[in-house]
Amino acid sequence: MKKQSNLFKIALLALFFSIIIVSASAAGTGKIIGIEPGAGVMQKTETAIDEYNLDFNLISSSSAGMATELTKSVSEEKWIVVTGWTPHWKFARFDLKYLEDPKNVFGGEEYVATLARKGFKEDNPGAFAILEHFFWTPDDMTTVMLDIEDGAEPADAAQDFVNNNQDMVTDWIGDVTGDGSTIEIGYVLWDSEIASTNVLAKVMEQAGYNVKLIAVDAGPLYQALSTGDMDCTISSWLPVTHSSYMEKFGDDLVEVGTAMEGCKIGLVVPEYVTISSIDELNSVADKFQ
Repeated sequence: MKKQSNLFKIALLALFFSIIIVSASAAGTGKIIGIEPGAGVMQKTETAIDEYNLDFNLISSSSAGMATELTKSVSEEKWIVVTGWTPHWKFARFDLKYLEDPKNVFGGEEYVATLARKGFKEDNPGAFAILEHFFWTPDDMTTVMLDIEDGAEPADAAQDFVNNNQDMVTDWIGDVTGDGSTIEIGYVLWDSEIASTNVLAKVMEQAGYNVKLIAVDAGPLYQALSTGDMDCTISSWLPVTHSSYMEKFGDDLVEVGTAMEGCKIGLVVPEYVTISSIDELNSVADKFQ
């Protein structure tokens, strides 16, 4: 009798969750494939759904999950819209385009800022100087990302880049000689930030430091820097993507400099998708299933 009761409870739970799933899928006609829920581009996409009154669901996933869905859809020439950013290896692999954003929800050109905890310059002026000088281009980053996408371990791809670009690395390091102390570098699990943070780690190691990499979501990253629980990051996308985090934690951080310029975020579709603007999405929502 007890076993039958448990089976009945399980059946009710299954029905309950199936209702939730059906209700969630019915909330919007189309779907946008996203990444981690806390990412700035996800926050901006939620805003875009409201601003453009889109009949779409935003599906949380991961950077890797989004790329997998995109790869599968492109191979089958299916319509798909994803949260996107530049630089990213997907633009080198596939013919893609950003949907125009007439309401400017996603903003214009972004830059990647280098941030540090307060007191880091005084505690480790050599490592801080390297952060001040670290600057590279989207093309540089794409080289590392493509190596990783082709199967290289991030650390190995980063070391190859460092080995092949010693003039650049020498400019970053300057006359700094590390003291063997450990630098804790935080980053978010975007393909771009995995590439850049591993390169920075190899540069710090060449200069004579030990490095500990800490992968976290965007919110905890900013919080940890603001409380001094990690040293630095080159994962801060500004002025739009991470604006909410800077508003909350910026007074307790140090913006060291700019690690990269010419970046962008937005909604991305394959070139064969026949619309060109976010405000056209509702007219073809049934194609984005």
